[in-house]
Amino acid sequence: MASFSRRHFLGGTMAAGGVLALPGRLAWAAGANEQVNLGLIGCGGRGTELLQAFRKVPGLNIAALCDPDQERVDQLGKEYDGAAKCRDLRELLDSKDVDAVVIATPNHWHCLAAIWALEAGKHVYVEKPLGHTNWDGRQVVNAAKRHGLVCQVGTQQRSDPMQAEIKSFLHEEKSLGDIRHVRVNRFGFRPPIGDRDTPLTPPTSVDYNLWLGPAQDEPLSRNALHYDWHWMWNTGSGEMGNWGVHILDDVRNNVFLDSVDFPQRIVAGGGRFGAGDCGETPNLHCALLDTGKYPVIVAVCNLPEHAGGEKSPPSPGPGSGYVVTCDGGRFEGQRGQAAAFDADGKKIREFRGDSGAGHQQNFVDAVRSGKATAANAPVEMGHYSTEWCNLANVAYRAAGSGAAAEQLARELNVANDAATLVEQMRQVARAHGASEADFRIGPVLTFDGATQQFTGSGAEAGNALLRRKDRPGFEVRQVDPATAAAG
Repeated sequence: MASFSRRHFLGGTMAAGGVLALPGRLAWAAGANEQVNLGLIGCGGRGTELLQAFRKVPGLNIAALCDPDQERVDQLGKEYDGAAKCRDLRELLDSKDVDAVVIATPNHWHCLAAIWALEAGKHVYVEKPLGHTNWDGRQVVNAAKRHGLVCQVGTQQRSDPMQAEIKSFLHEEKSLGDIRHVRVNRFGFRPPIGDRDTPLTPPTSVDYNLWLGPAQDEPLSRNALHYDWHWMWNTGSGEMGNWGVHILDDVRNNVFLDSVDFPQRIVAGGGRFGAGDCGETPNLHCALLDTGKYPVIVAVCNLPEHAGGEKSPPSPGPGSGYVVTCDGGRFEGQRGQAAAFDADGKKIREFRGDSGAGHQQNFVDAVRSGKATAANAPVEMGHYSTEWCNLANVAYRAAGSGAAAEQLARELNVANDAATLVEQMRQVARAHGASEADFRIGPVLTFDGATQQFTGSGAEAGNALLRRKDRPGFEVRQVDPATAAAG
């Protein structure tokens, strides 16, 4: 098996923990046809899918594979014989044979891995959600600015030509008139993850210290180490931070034209019902976002409509997508397709998307150019879209009364839509044995985008959730974006 010649990694500073205070490095840029050598960090299902897309890009070489699970490295390595293999991402980042990295780790590793890669002079393609918390995401944005490197977020719809057609239709042609409000849906059944009497022992193939990285070493009550980390706050962001980022990124891009960085007020409700497992993130989650422009109602449902089933409850518009309500009709968007309807419900236009490797091609093209601005999903946009979801998670977790939620919905002229959604969610919760009191709605939180902090009522509880406590040796520390890149 090919391997890296291990050098003392950047003077040992990174192994000791935190972000390196190294002088910036100029962005590496290849010629238009020069080979780009890519390293993959995270060899699970998503990492495997990404390599299948990247291998379609001409002039792209898969140079290295890395995962703390040796079994995954070995399995994927069968398809990429010439790639070096390792378990510790610091070995990969120490290699001069890697120009850019793809980060497809669990959520809690995304930011630290991206910062370390940027500090090591590598261009970065990082899966969504960008930040496990607001603080983490901001430091990646700062690191990318500091080093002048390409940092693309894996919200791949931004490279679909269909999005430009949608923006023209909604904002230039204005065939449906003025936009009133937006509804976002992610309805899809997720099975229970278990609740063990004795903690799960990680597989022997896994270096668990490396797998944890910044996350706390907590007992594992779920049945599987991999994937189901999504539903624990220590390592995941729930469905809101999973599929929610894709859909809300589409909304920010197509409906808001990226003009709103953060919502200014957020209220959320829901709970985890029926699963009887150790999961912490809600499987029913609704949120109302006051953006200062168009109100956005978000609905996430991982439960079937009835106990024992697998069919999701009905939703207005796509079960995984968004609905834009306008004066003269509605627009329904989802991955790969969209449609517009007039006020009478008649379909007046269809849109078809391209699910090819356009996002990966765009990343490689940006790397070759050495221009961070050439990325279709630059890190700033990934941070903002992720934070819409993270803030909805914070609002769900915040304790307090939901008395102000109805007033906010009335103020934003979406009272009927919000009340209908909450009642549907409560109905699903009741079908899974929950009482009325179990479905809770938190307080209205006010967010200051300039300081990226909550203000006013509930601010202390909200702000406490904007940064995580990292394990020693794996801290995300503050990065100064103003430090000039130097050769």
